[in-house]
Amino acid sequence: MKKLTTALLAAGLILSASACSAPAKLTTEQTCDRIKIVVSNPSASAGKTGMNILANRLRPLISGASDELKPSVEAIVAWADESAKESPDEEKLGTLTADYQKAGSTFGQLCS
Repeated sequence: MKKLTTALLAAGLILSASACSAPAKLTTEQTCDRIKIVVSNPSASAGKTGMNILANRLRPLISGASDELKPSVEAIVAWADESAKESPDEEKLGTLTADYQKAGSTFGQLCS
């Protein structure tokens, strides 16, 4: 009986731990709200440090972002990461800037 109880308790703990670690899928509206909170923070817009702050605040959102906005969040994070480098690769930054602008357009369409 003791072994059965221990086994059931262990299985329950494992299941509850895995349920807690799985990111919840956000709706488009919830994703928009979270992006707006991050982007509206003034510290997320001041130079290279601001780009690091922006990317680091958006990064956790990627895993739970809605399907419509996930590529946009990824594009913004990639652009901010490259922009924040001491010497960004100009060619890569040009490509990422196009993706960043498209992400901004998508964000404007879905989150207005």
